[in-house]
Amino acid sequence: MTEIFVATSKALTEWGAEVGLTKHLYFVAVAVEGAEAALEALNQQRVAGVDDWKLLKKAPAGGVDQDQAVERLAKKERMVDPGYYPRLKGTRGLFKIRLENVEHSRLVKQALAAEQTKVPKLKPVDIAVYLIENALRSGDSAWADVV
Repeated sequence: MTEIFVATSKALTEWGAEVGLTKHLYFVAVAVEGAEAALEALNQQRVAGVDDWKLLKKAPAGGVDQDQAVERLAKKERMVDPGYYPRLKGTRGLFKIRLENVEHSRLVKQALAAEQTKVPKLKPVDIAVYLIENALRSGDSAWADVV
């Protein structure tokens, strides 16, 4: 079953904070064989130079492939350029997240659900849910045809 998943690495977040990138680095990928098997492969291949990848959240991909997921998410969040940082060794799908964007998204959801709006205390799983939702969102709207 094809799954989309979000993973993080403690060593990579420490490196990101040291080089001035950010400590909020998350890897988003679509795995045909399942998230757990893909995570094992990430650790064995030492993707981005680390082998301590940890799964945060997974969900059914629903017909979205790796390129589509990364492209959709890159419209919303900033993808780390794999050619700029030699340590990343061409790793595509690594995103640096602004916590303000995740907070705003949650506040809008609360307001639309007529709940009392309050600034949420974010956890890594909340960020993973936000990333998966945006990667699966088609971006098509009724306004797309309007010129």
